[in-house]
Order: sequence, then C-alpha cells, then structure tokens
Amino acid sequence: MNKVILMGRLTRDPEVRYTQGDNSLCIANFSIAVDRRYSRNNQDGQTADFINCVAFGKLAEHVEKYYRKGLKTALTGRIQTRNYTNRDGQKVYVTEVVVEELEFAESKNAQGANAGYGSGGANYGGSGNGGNYGGGSGSYGNAGGGYSAPAQNQSAAPASDTLDGFMNIPDGIDEELPFN
Repeated sequence: MNKVILMGRLTRDPEVRYTQGDNSLCIANFSIAVDRRYSRNNQDGQTADFINCVAFGKLAEHVEKYYRKGLKTALTGRIQTRNYTNRDGQKVYVTEVVVEELEFAESKNAQGANAGYGSGGANYGGSGNGGNYGGGSGSYGNAGGGYSAPAQNQSAAPASDTLDGFMNIPDGIDEELPFN
C-alpha cells in the first residue's frame, strides 16, 4: 500500500505549467513544510520536513487558483520516484508526493495574511489522464477521482458567527439535542 497523508503550509507559491499538445494537462508543483512531532534533543536544529508535491488536471488548476505561500493544507496522495537526465547529462532522481486529494486546513480568518485564498472543508480528489512530466521521462497518471466544486452556503451567517468561528445555538433547543 502506498498512501501518504500530510498537513502543512506551502513554502512558496505553486509553480504551474501546462503540457503541450491537443489535450494539454495542468501540472502544479509545490512543497509543504510539515512540523515534526518531536525531535531527539533537536540535534539537527530542523523542526520541519519539506515535502515536494505535484498535482495534475483539475486538481492542479484548483491549486493554481487558490493556493499561495503560507496556506495550511491537508492532502493525501502517494509517494512516487522518477529519474531523468538533466541538461548537463547527469541522472537526477526525484521523490515526490503525487496529490490525489486536497483540503484547506484552516479558515479564512485563521489564515491572517493569506485571507481570500479559500475556505475550510472543500475536498478535491483525483486528476485526469496521465501526462509526461519533466525532462522527457517519468510519466505520471492517476486513474479515477474526479472534481467537485465546494458547497456554497445558502444562508449568510450573522456577523457574530464569523468572528469566533462558532455557530450560535438558539434558546430553547436544548430538548432536541441527543446529549445533555
């Protein structure tokens, strides 16, 4: 089984490009900083791991539109390795997470400086057909999945709800709750 679940912040704005040809495919590269739970006496001084990620198709278009440096995200995917020969003739090995699902991991209010780049809870899964990525080798593809737009809130919340992030429960509803 090859399944990765990560939560962290984007270390830079995503790099997005499109493949050439009739069926061009969107490809988004980004990296996230994932905090370590603990470190043994903090020997190396590093408290986070920096994980390279790649997304394809509609998922990559979503990343291009909403994701920016500093945004906190939760993602699932799979680890994939590939290699290619660079312009200097050297063989380069790359290990990265191929993203299958993405979620915003904090609200707009919590993002502070990143306000306006999405909201919590939207789930995006899967990408389109395979494509060729990087230096002419290392083909990618992800079967299944799909794309669904975030649910739109039909009723506007009162201003007091948006300040603390919690919904106000009306008086007299205690009898209807399944717990005390």
